[in-house]
Amino acid sequence: MHPPPPAAAAAAMDFGQNSLFGYMEDLQELTIIERPVRRSLKTPEEIERLTVDEDLSDIERAVYLLSAGQDVQGTSVIANLPFLMRQNPAETLRRVLPKVREVLHVAGVEMQLTAAVSFLTILQEESVSVHTYAHSFLQVILLHLEHRDTGVSNAWLETLLSVIEVLPKETLRHEILNPLVSKAQLSQTVQSRLVSCKILGKLTNKFDAHTIKREILPLVKSLCQDVEYEVRSCMCRQLENIAQGIGTELTKSMVLPELIELSRDEGSSVRLAAFETLVNLLDVFDTGKLCHGLYGIFTPDQHLRFLEFYKKLCTLGLQQENGHNENQIPPQILEQEKKYISVRKNCAYNFPAMIVFVDPKNFHLELYSTFFCLCHDPEVPVRYTIAICFYEVSKLLNSGVYLIHKELITLLQDESLEVLDALIDHLPEILELMSTGGESSVQENKLSSLPDLIPALTAAEQRAAASLKWRTHEKLLQKYACLPHIISSDQIYYRFLQRMFTIMMTNNVLPVQKAASRTLCIFLRYNRKQEQRHEVIQKLIEQLGQGKSYWNRLRFLDTCEFIIEIFSKSFFCKYFFLPAIELTHDPVANVRMKLCYLLPKVKSTLKIPADKHLLQQLEMCVRKLLCQEKDKDVLAIVKRTVLELDRMEMSMDAFQKKFYEKDLLDQEKEREELLLMEMEQLEKEKQQNDGRPVSDKTFEKKRRDTKTPTTLPKSIPISVPGPSGTSTPSTSKEIKKSKLIRSQSFNNQAFHAKYGNLDKCASKSSTAGYTSSVSGLGKTSVISLPDDSFRTRNASSTPTSFPSNPSLPSTSRGTGNSVDPKSSGSKDTQPRKATLKSRKSNP
Repeated sequence: MHPPPPAAAAAAMDFGQNSLFGYMEDLQELTIIERPVRRSLKTPEEIERLTVDEDLSDIERAVYLLSAGQDVQGTSVIANLPFLMRQNPAETLRRVLPKVREVLHVAGVEMQLTAAVSFLTILQEESVSVHTYAHSFLQVILLHLEHRDTGVSNAWLETLLSVIEVLPKETLRHEILNPLVSKAQLSQTVQSRLVSCKILGKLTNKFDAHTIKREILPLVKSLCQDVEYEVRSCMCRQLENIAQGIGTELTKSMVLPELIELSRDEGSSVRLAAFETLVNLLDVFDTGKLCHGLYGIFTPDQHLRFLEFYKKLCTLGLQQENGHNENQIPPQILEQEKKYISVRKNCAYNFPAMIVFVDPKNFHLELYSTFFCLCHDPEVPVRYTIAICFYEVSKLLNSGVYLIHKELITLLQDESLEVLDALIDHLPEILELMSTGGESSVQENKLSSLPDLIPALTAAEQRAAASLKWRTHEKLLQKYACLPHIISSDQIYYRFLQRMFTIMMTNNVLPVQKAASRTLCIFLRYNRKQEQRHEVIQKLIEQLGQGKSYWNRLRFLDTCEFIIEIFSKSFFCKYFFLPAIELTHDPVANVRMKLCYLLPKVKSTLKIPADKHLLQQLEMCVRKLLCQEKDKDVLAIVKRTVLELDRMEMSMDAFQKKFYEKDLLDQEKEREELLLMEMEQLEKEKQQNDGRPVSDKTFEKKRRDTKTPTTLPKSIPISVPGPSGTSTPSTSKEIKKSKLIRSQSFNNQAFHAKYGNLDKCASKSSTAGYTSSVSGLGKTSVISLPDDSFRTRNASSTPTSFPSNPSLPSTSRGTGNSVDPKSSGSKDTQPRKATLKSRKSNP
């Protein structure tokens, strides 16, 4: 082994000497660190005292440690109490819990906090019943509520508040409420009175209003007037819970005066608590308006100052420069802008209350500019909120609603569909107020003050259609059903009706298509021109019922369902009955299946004996389905439908008790349909005389004048078929004569004059069969009604049946009886027409 070089040896020597001194310093540090460790070690005697026999059970070990152990061991046992309760609740309650009570009398803060948490855990885990828990644990909790340490007292209070939620009323009354009377007195400590405030706030949710008024509210008033501001502030913050427990009326009479008094308190913390509680209570009051509630309290100067402050809040943050890039804005500035948006949003939410605050008569002078700013706010949440409130604002302004016409158009044209969706929730009510309120309340000039309404409505629908939010589009189309009461029939026909057709035939969302279909039916229902109605019916049959796409034919059946709902039975039977049942021969199984589901409603539109020929057509189609249907799913539905059809009772021409209400409703629908035709004739005569059209107001008045009463005298005889001498109602000849003249007038002027070509299309064979079948039924007595304009459908006045060709004859604006050979429908429907014609010729 060679010795190291001298230089290397010297280096090693130097290194060793330097390291030696370093090691000495490290050893000294270790000695210093070790000293407290050595002092913390237990002596053999201490270890002996901490040692427990391993053969003891968990219960015995817990009892031993609580009796002879140290504090740390007792704390460990109390922390493990929920486990013992789960494992052996009976023994734990019998042997361990009494020891816990003894230990807690002299326990320190750590053990007290541990016990509060363990007791709460046992409650939450439902280890024992509520009755057992109250008997075993409640007194321990109540005993330590007033512990001298605030943290311990609060911990026990939180446990007690949770226990109150599950305790029965009687236990609460005897164990908590009754002792609380003395605990809330001024002679008690501040800590005791603070605890009483919080317990009172919790108890109000457990008792009825009468008990709260008699036993709790006196304590509440006393604590609200306590000499210590801490107690007053604490009790003030509990008034919200108390108000929710006693209801609005008692809150107004008993809680609100105390709250107002506390808002004037000398202590700033009390005033702050009163203000926050008052804001939280806004939803409790029926008015829900803070300013409205304080209206009588403010002086004129305070009123003005409050209003000006509100106006500033409505534009908070808008004065700053908006042309910056968000990526370059510091986070704190962005957070501040979010708060500004939230403030303006809340201002928009409370805008209706501010109208009440300033009085609607002063709206234009005091708040219109603020309303304008909110409707044009750059942030969507603000405009969304003011759109929600728009209806409330309109109602409050009443005759002054014309002041916000432009803002309605602005929100309808808003680029955000969220804003539009919020506005259209009450769009019918808003438009009704716009058309009847304000200076332009005359019905003839509905749109004179809203020239931009129709463009705004059509643009809104197009934006909704172009978006992916089909629910907003569906809702908007549903709300368009109000337009017949807002704008004229011609405006609907030229600006909206064709759009409904387009949606029905091109949109890919089924709920949207159905909404457009129903709205179109309502437009048709209130259309004032027979020529336009005729054209719409023809389009429905040709483009939907006879359409090449099975999807269109399905939508035609949806439309038929809406027509049955909206129109009279005679209207459906006259125009849509045969085109509907013709779809029993549709080549697509889904169409036949949907028709089968609709057949019971179709049959419900028939009246016997007037519609017996249509009933025969229906029965023939159903029999053919039963015999020839090859699709097993359709056949199963056909069989179920046949059973349902057989169980249905047919409505008669004369009133029957079982169909009384439905017949009255159908009579009213039929009357209004006839009235539309009569009004059209009157309008033509009026225009020929002086060139002025008949107003919608005149139509509404005439409709009300001829409206059938909803209830009829109980003594009215109900007619049934039978001998002519047994069922004649006791009415005068003059009334019968006037009814006959009225009926003939309506029939001749309204139907035969315009639809004469339709009446001639009834099959002779069907008429013959129908006549022979009716002849054996005897005479039918007609019910006596107060109004002389009711037209009954009987054998002598058979309604015009739909022609064998389901498509309506095409009518030009100059001629009403010419038949266009091109209107026979699409090619794929020709075989079905031929089949139907052959059936009709051989009933």
